[in-house]
Amino acid sequence: MKSPLEFLNLPKEKVEVLEDLRAMVREFVNREIRPISREMEKREEIPKELIKKMAEQGFFGILLPEEYGGAGLGELGNVVLQEEITRGDASVAVLLGASTGLCGGAINIGGNKEQKEKYLTKIATGEYIGCFALTEPNAGSDAQHIETTAVKKGDRWILNGSKLYVSNGDIADIAVVFAANDRSLGAYGGITAFIVETSWKGWKVMKKEKKMGIRASGTAYVVLEDLEVPEENVLGQVGQGFKIAMETLDIGRITLGAGCLGGAKEAFEVAWKFANERKQFGQPIKNFQIIQHYLSRMVIDIFTLESLLYRTAWMADNGYDVIREASIVKVFASEVLDRAVDLALQIHGGAGYIEDYPVEKMYRDARINRIFEGTNEIQEYVIFKTLERRGGL
Repeated sequence: MKSPLEFLNLPKEKVEVLEDLRAMVREFVNREIRPISREMEKREEIPKELIKKMAEQGFFGILLPEEYGGAGLGELGNVVLQEEITRGDASVAVLLGASTGLCGGAINIGGNKEQKEKYLTKIATGEYIGCFALTEPNAGSDAQHIETTAVKKGDRWILNGSKLYVSNGDIADIAVVFAANDRSLGAYGGITAFIVETSWKGWKVMKKEKKMGIRASGTAYVVLEDLEVPEENVLGQVGQGFKIAMETLDIGRITLGAGCLGGAKEAFEVAWKFANERKQFGQPIKNFQIIQHYLSRMVIDIFTLESLLYRTAWMADNGYDVIREASIVKVFASEVLDRAVDLALQIHGGAGYIEDYPVEKMYRDARINRIFEGTNEIQEYVIFKTLERRGGL
């Protein structure tokens, strides 16, 4: 397949930069990530040495502005990065996405110059790992009703509450935390975002979750207990937190789509190889019509997702409102990946169900994507609301 970048009317130099990035990341994945993927899953952690190597390659800064230490390659660069990283290991892609896209993205969207110079530069270089603390025990899809409180005392804010399913929460140096400053004002006006350094007293990691998939990625349950945040660490304006969260998640959903595309391509490659090598009834199983149908379905989905994803990333980079498109990407991409890993496993038969083959891990890693970044059901609601606002398509 031709590179999707060739069809976006980009300057030739930009296409070359992005394709050079793809080649560099792919080589890194093959050398540094694939060989240790299973071991990372068993240990349920990503080695600090690997994080350091990714930082040295500049991976944490691909999305972020050059002014603050990033590469300034925007959402298209981030899509290329996430697509290739996920082909090596989905957990590593989650670490990168949560730190750069969610934590870094929120600071880039809502932060002032001083905050960006202090924190965004360190995220871009990989010196700091970030996390995004929004979800709570009683506020998942219903994020506007978070119960964590923020009370102003002098020149500080006191945070109390708990946060659930915080990706990178166990290893993060900084967090973007959302708390209710005035519930009577509702979501838009009553929720504020704060930049929290996890070394501060009151940030308590209570538990690292045991998960079905993406096991090397840390997912933490965090309690905030009288955590004091200085006024200068309010992100954006008081009451703007929910708006910052939603804008950040729009970009995050594109990032998720890139990971799903990479995962689907990897599932196809594994299935294609197996179908060529596995023989039954005296011939490779790719000669059987049903296997041909399975492989063809995978390619149809991959081609369609790739076109949708790169168009949406281009729109985001060029200032378009992508609320609807990001939700469409998230829903379609996660469903494409689920179909791809399911068909890949079916092509493998019993072999696909055991650890000797990579498909069973792909299958487990894939399932979270229909839940991540707002469930698919919530995204379909978002899509419908945009239809109402626009009076149709």
